[in-house]
Amino acid sequence: MFLRTKFTLVLFLLPALILGAATSSPSAEVTISHTHPLIYYHGRWDESPGTWWAGSGLKLHIQNLQSLSLNLGSHTTAPLASIGVSVDYNPFVTVNVSSGTNSIPLPGLSGNGKASSVVRINVEGWQNNRINLESITLNRGAGLVPYTPQKLAFQFIGDSLSAGQYLPQGVDQAWPFLVGEHFKAEHRVNAQPGAALTDILSYGNVHGVSFQFFRTEDTGYYYTSDHNFTTPWNFVRDVPAPTHIVIHIGANDASQGVTNDQFVEVYSNFIARLRTTFKKQPIFVFTPWGWPSADGSISYYYTGLYQEIVNNRTASGDKNIHLVDTTGWVTFADVFPDNVHPDVGGHQKIAGEFISWLSSWGLQPENKWANGV
Repeated sequence: MFLRTKFTLVLFLLPALILGAATSSPSAEVTISHTHPLIYYHGRWDESPGTWWAGSGLKLHIQNLQSLSLNLGSHTTAPLASIGVSVDYNPFVTVNVSSGTNSIPLPGLSGNGKASSVVRINVEGWQNNRINLESITLNRGAGLVPYTPQKLAFQFIGDSLSAGQYLPQGVDQAWPFLVGEHFKAEHRVNAQPGAALTDILSYGNVHGVSFQFFRTEDTGYYYTSDHNFTTPWNFVRDVPAPTHIVIHIGANDASQGVTNDQFVEVYSNFIARLRTTFKKQPIFVFTPWGWPSADGSISYYYTGLYQEIVNNRTASGDKNIHLVDTTGWVTFADVFPDNVHPDVGGHQKIAGEFISWLSSWGLQPENKWANGV
């Protein structure tokens, strides 16, 4: 069974761990199995191991890096999956990969003069987003060293407005990803376009986020012939556990006719269930920024209900739940005119607004990336 490894390693065991999970010869490249304990997996991975949900991926801290290939198995999306690749915390670039051996370009690596480098890889899409990792091939003389995760860790929960639908680089250009990068934080995005929070059929999603968030797989499992089932997600695998939880959802509930009373009940129950796992973390509940029109008007949904949900939680004794009023954050100039979803600039604007809100609330970015880059 695939398990995420915690990184409390005894230093004198490190050479043995590296040698035990990697194979090489003096003249050969280094092949690293997907079971290597120093691969830092993030997001949702099944046992194959394969990714689900936009933004899931892996991070590698590598000594003497010159080249890197991903060897992917048959569960990888065909004909290709788009991944984002960042070297030493430089901007992410898109690389299309498929089953087999994929040589990964390493922009920013050449001539950096560093003994070690950090490579971050994640799937960009909310669909066609499965990579099935079998092994990693590095250049001769390269090897993994421990990746130290950031202390801050965001958990974002939402729908298309958070998943980066319609963006050229998918979730890597979406406001949750941008917020996480600004704060030098780990960030996980569980957002499914078209899905309601209520557990109903909605725009091809057979479940709502109130169900699917607690599963390994996203709702695309239903249409996947080689994995058309779901498995419970073990939140112990989220290392570190989220320090801040952000929810922006409800547009599809409104579109599907979920009544006000039903929505309040479902949302309240969802937060109560979150609290069984995330007992003390601050939860930030976004109000809708609405659907802007060319004439300058904005259509809102569930007006006042998000405040009611937060007030009810506060009255019940939850002292760490907060309403984020997003009124005015998005105008028609910030969206794609044909689908009214935020465009690249719109997501940047939303990220800036929330970063400012969090700064006023008291959250500051970490001083530096933890891996010395």
